[in-house]
Amino acid sequence: MAGRQQRAVRTRELILEAAAEVFDESGFAGGSIMRITERAATTQGAIYFHFKSKEGLARAVIMYQAAHLKGIPQKPSGLQQLIDLTFYLARELQRDVVFRAGVRLAVEQGEAGLSEYSIYQEWIECFRVELAAARTAGELLPEAEEGVFAAVLVAGFTGSQVMSQIASGRVDLPERIANLWRCLLPGIATPEVRDGLVLDAERSRERSC
Repeated sequence: MAGRQQRAVRTRELILEAAAEVFDESGFAGGSIMRITERAATTQGAIYFHFKSKEGLARAVIMYQAAHLKGIPQKPSGLQQLIDLTFYLARELQRDVVFRAGVRLAVEQGEAGLSEYSIYQEWIECFRVELAAARTAGELLPEAEEGVFAAVLVAGFTGSQVMSQIASGRVDLPERIANLWRCLLPGIATPEVRDGLVLDAERSRERSC
């Protein structure tokens, strides 16, 4: 029984990964179940056993994006860690097809008739927790609101990666994220803290290794 369950879990993961590749290449409209079946080397019956529809599979890829990432810090430590996290996410969008597909589908989900806002709420909460740690450490301006800023940061990151994809295939995404922070930090960080923060994609790479 345990072996059968493990195989079912692995089959589901293989389908999600194959679907991510196809949706990343062609979007929801161009990503047919037939192509996903061929990419996963499985059957349509297996896909429909795990996912009731193409829309359900797309929703699963959207929700799988965060669980698939391995470099999310578990202990919040404040603004520098939040900055490093955004650079880490930028790198993952460049190299991780599952994350990239989940983000693409989340942005384009209207094509699939979906309205899945919960993934944005998860990222907002993830960022808010880091900001709460920054508040405790005295890094934030008194008037800064953690929840509001977290939502603005998620929106800014989302828009930046869409523009970067169109302009350069996300090659310039780290630079765009650095510019986003340069614009946003004066509205949230105290001047003395702001002067010590590092906006460096390579630094965040070293910290995540």
